[in-house]
Formats: sequence, C-alpha cells, structure tokens
Amino acid sequence: MSLMVENLKVVLQKKEILHGISLNIREGEFLSLLGASGCGKTTLLKCIAGLLEIQQGDIRIQNASVVGIPPEKRGTVIVFQDLRLFPHLTVEQNIAFPMELQKVPKDVRKKTVKKLLEEVQLTGFEKRKIKEMSGGQMQRVALARALAANPRVLLLDEPFSGLDECLRLEMGNLVKKLHRERKITTILVTHEKREAMQMSDRIALMSEGRILQYDTPRNMFRHPVSKAVAEYFGRVNYVKGRMENHRFSSRLFEMSAELEDGNYEAMIRPFSVKLVREGAYTITGISFMGEMAEVKIEVPEGIILSQVISQELEKLGLVEGDRAGIYIEENGVTWFRKGA
Repeated sequence: MSLMVENLKVVLQKKEILHGISLNIREGEFLSLLGASGCGKTTLLKCIAGLLEIQQGDIRIQNASVVGIPPEKRGTVIVFQDLRLFPHLTVEQNIAFPMELQKVPKDVRKKTVKKLLEEVQLTGFEKRKIKEMSGGQMQRVALARALAANPRVLLLDEPFSGLDECLRLEMGNLVKKLHRERKITTILVTHEKREAMQMSDRIALMSEGRILQYDTPRNMFRHPVSKAVAEYFGRVNYVKGRMENHRFSSRLFEMSAELEDGNYEAMIRPFSVKLVREGAYTITGISFMGEMAEVKIEVPEGIILSQVISQELEKLGLVEGDRAGIYIEENGVTWFRKGA
C-alpha cells in the first residue's frame, strides 16, 4: 500500500520532535529511516503506527487518512527493538496470536503458521518455548508474527539491534527476501549506513527531527544535497575554486561543468582521487585496510585522501615519502556553491 506523510509535526513534553516531515512512499517500496540516535526516526515510525499523537499534518495509507484511527485498525504492524514476544507461549502460539485477534479460523491459522515458519527458516520449531531460543531465532519469530497479521505496511524499529554482524547480515537478507516475495510496503528504522544502503529502495536521512535528503541510496551517496549528507556517508575531500564560463579552476585541478559562474567547493570522495606514479605531490601516509588502502597526499589545499585497491597500490610501487601525481574522476565530483 502507498503511504504519504504530509507536514508532520510532533511535540512531546513541550519539545518539538518532528518539524514538518513529509514523505511519499510508493506501494511495495522498502524505505529506511536513517540517522543518529534521537533524530526522530522511532517517533516518526510510532506516528505512522498510531502509537503517538500528532499536532499537525496528515498520514495517508492508500490515499485515505488514518489520523485518529486506532493502531489495530490501520493495517500497520510494528516490530520493536525488544521484539515483545510472549515468553510463556510457544513459537506457534506467538505467531498465531494476531490471527486469533482477527478471528481467523483455527485450520487457517495452523496452515499460515506452518507456511511462515518455512519462510523464516524455522520449520519444526512450532512447540519450542521462546525462552529456549537464540536471539536470531527470536528475531525470526517476531518477523513471522508481524507477517501473520497480513499488514498493509510493515514497520521495523531497529529489529536487528543486539545481533552480531553475521546474524545481522543474515536477518537483513531474510527481510529483503520476504519483502521481494510479498511486496509489502516496508519502513526500517536503522542507524547502520551499510544496512540502509543494501536493503532500501530509498532512504530518508534524518537529523534533529528533519529530513536532510530523501533519495535512492546511489543518489544519496553520489549526489548529496549538502555537506552534512556528504560527510554522513563517508570520508570526503573539499577543493576550493572558481567556475567561469563552465570551467572550474583550482590550485589542484581544472574541470568542465555546466554551472553558473561563482565560487565553489568541489566535494570529492577518496575513491575518485586516482594516483599516478610520478608527480608534484608527496605521499605523507598510507593506511592498509584489507582490500583497500587509504593514501594521504600533501597538495596545495593541504591533505587530500585517496582510497585505492591495495593490489593496485602495490603495482604502482608507491610508498610513504614518494612523489606522486593525482587526477580526479569527472563523475566523482559534487559541487557546492559558496555563499548559496
């Protein structure tokens, strides 16, 4: 189901938490709400679920407002960080619980539970008590229980928190697989950049109750709308210069760009800074990071970073103290106008 959030404002304990949030989520889309703790991600999720009152704005599912409609009648299901499973019930009873509330016939409940256990790879766990299960297994039960409610919109509030990296990746892959198969509109709250990038159709990057950018993962990384967004997604270099007649000139490089005349800063990701064996600049440091290496080069602007495949750096034969040249990939620059 499509979901629209329009100019949402939320005040809690006399403090404004959300400042005019607007989102338009397509039917079957996977959206991640990304940002640091306290930026308003979970508050927004709870508003969509109907668990928090809004002071301004509208929330629409399939073009119908759900403001004022109780949570159980919105067609949304939320999986919280703490899962909220019933420890005294079996796996089967936990998953069947929302169907009991919906008065689904017993035989249908049983078939649905069996199918869901297959989907979350817990076949044979029907009679297992929750307290006997591992963290990863409980995550799967919570996900199956959410799907048992047949939601129009699935809301996930950092459900993988507390899992180790391998389990987190495994659960992320499972959620994405189920999303593809079921085509349920899904919103994930996370502060993990890689997780959001890998799983999402689009990302809403939040800070202090506002959305900094709402875009595809690729555009968010390649074409950030501000320095704050650029720096959130990794290391960056800035080179100051001037644009005249569609030509950018700086002490480090020149490049053509279809932009108005004026002073600009070129934002360049380290992987778009390429090294050549001989040149005018000094390598002041090399950090080995496994497959990649980070190289610090002293240039007129100060220090610029380059990230290269370690094997390529070895082929170049460059070490700390060597002189090297650099060139900037044309599609690796984002332009920020000074004073704009």
